[in-house]
Amino acid sequence: MSRLSNLKTSRSIKIALGAITLITVLGVAGLFGLDSKSILEIGLLAMTPLALTAVGEVVNEKAGLVNIGLEGILLISAIIGVVGAEMFGNGYFGLLIGLISGAAIGFVFGVLSIYGKADQVITGIGINVFALGFIPYLFMVLWGVPGIRVVPVELHVPAFSIYLFRIHVVTILALAIAVLSYYMLNKTPLGLRIRAAGEQPTALDVAGVRVDKIRLIAAIYGGALCGLGGAFMSIGWFGSAVKEISAGRGFIALACVVFSGLEPLLALVGAFIFGLAGGFATTIAITPGIKETIPFYFVNMIPYITTLVVVTVAIGKKRFPRESGKPYRRE
Repeated sequence: MSRLSNLKTSRSIKIALGAITLITVLGVAGLFGLDSKSILEIGLLAMTPLALTAVGEVVNEKAGLVNIGLEGILLISAIIGVVGAEMFGNGYFGLLIGLISGAAIGFVFGVLSIYGKADQVITGIGINVFALGFIPYLFMVLWGVPGIRVVPVELHVPAFSIYLFRIHVVTILALAIAVLSYYMLNKTPLGLRIRAAGEQPTALDVAGVRVDKIRLIAAIYGGALCGLGGAFMSIGWFGSAVKEISAGRGFIALACVVFSGLEPLLALVGAFIFGLAGGFATTIAITPGIKETIPFYFVNMIPYITTLVVVTVAIGKKRFPRESGKPYRRE
């Protein structure tokens, strides 16, 4: 009971932290003449790929796999999503292709980690390094330019307005996915099996459930959500693709995972905090009279400083699955 009580207390504190962050940022914005609505709209856009990626990785890590290659998946899927949108002439198809590309990379990661018994950290690093070399090459092969592609306006997946407040359909989808993932992990037989694969894979095996299959499903799910987040950045948010488009967001998503203690709803809260920091920084950078007084590069540091602070506070206080990062070997 004590552990359950502590878990609920920690969850409440983090939700309260998200609310306090929102009130503080919007209050400071008002004092300096910044547009609070703009901060919130941009913050939700910035939250979306982080939330999708973090929630997918939460499920992945619940099953005992640790994929630090999220940065590479975001980068590859952002570019592949543009390729898909241009190929089919539809931005929604681009999002789907990005999701599929992320799922494919998650599948490869799962096969190497589960069946090849590869070191999961090294495999994740390999994904990141591959992306750094592959994407500039892909730009030159496809478009003959070293690192930028403007997405045609007709291929953008636009946001829509609710009472003069703009929100993106993928943002709403990210919120729904976080809630559904929480329900799946905690209220369904599949969720129980995923949690058992990370905590007691031997017991799961004895019960007649294939640990490798459960872990592979989790790896594909995590990769798919990360891929959707990457495609959203280029097609739904920025409207262009550059070779540095991920800009460390894969690592910020990992910080959201640490912050959450592997709870999808808290991963969403963490993504919102980081997204709001990004919205605050962007609004400062585009507001006349303020952007001239604060160095641009200092403003861009705000989301990353926030990441360092949150991880420093949270890193030593989380309990992750017992078999996290360890390949399962049947005896």
